[in-house]
Amino acid sequence: MASKNMDAVALLKADHRKVAGLFEKFESAKGAASKRKLVEEICTELCVHTAIEEEIFYPACKGEVEKDVLDEAYVEHDGAKALLAELIEGSPSDAFYDAKVHVLSEMIEHHVEEEEKRSEGLFAQAKAAGLPVDDLGIRMQARKDKLLADIDANGFPTLQTRSFSGHGMKQGQPVN
Repeated sequence: MASKNMDAVALLKADHRKVAGLFEKFESAKGAASKRKLVEEICTELCVHTAIEEEIFYPACKGEVEKDVLDEAYVEHDGAKALLAELIEGSPSDAFYDAKVHVLSEMIEHHVEEEEKRSEGLFAQAKAAGLPVDDLGIRMQARKDKLLADIDANGFPTLQTRSFSGHGMKQGQPVN
């Protein structure tokens, strides 16, 4: 549970820093058990973070920030969710496991940079629009606490995308 209330932007930035730290730890991790534990933490944090943004923060931003910025944020989340789903179902012995974690890290780093840009980023636009960030922070923390408890009790939820539709892709050999 949260020990203090943070405004929405401070809460999201704290999440960003925590996940960045977990990715750094993964880069130096040795052994399958250590890697798996870190990936579970990364997946937990990102599943919860994307949920509170998509359920509470992004809807509050609609009509208040540039539509393109918000649309890009949703698409970036959906791309990350594709890798999260792979990692949740995978294991460190799987082909491409470390590569998937590394690419996810790069995707999240880019997403964070976009959200945190000083003047034109999503957070700056939200604050400039006068969004009630204190109220949003309280609501987001409550939802975050519930989601963390749900994951602890029931495991990871089935991830849903907003911008990706069915594509019928199949895994196979690379095209020569």
